[in-house]
Amino acid sequence: MQYIALIHNNTDSSPGTDEWDRFIDVAIKTGMFKGGSEMGTRRMIGQKMVSETTQSVVGFMRFDSGDPVKLHALLKDHPVVQHGGTIELCEMPKS
Repeated sequence: MQYIALIHNNTDSSPGTDEWDRFIDVAIKTGMFKGGSEMGTRRMIGQKMVSETTQSVVGFMRFDSGDPVKLHALLKDHPVVQHGGTIELCEMPKS
């Protein structure tokens, strides 16, 4: 199953670069990590206004895992979670 982890901007303190580097290294070694990014400039396409997602969601990570328990265990060590913040994990079902 493929997942996207939405990284929220609600930490109690800011993770350091070393924490991010360690987490990314571990995530890569699991084989589940498939990339991600910080969120950049927001541009809206369409006619209707929506709330500004980038005020809350500041990044994302993609994962591929047949074992959600292993993925949840990995994300418990995510720097945002370790600093009191929230990761929103969403399944990406095949359509």
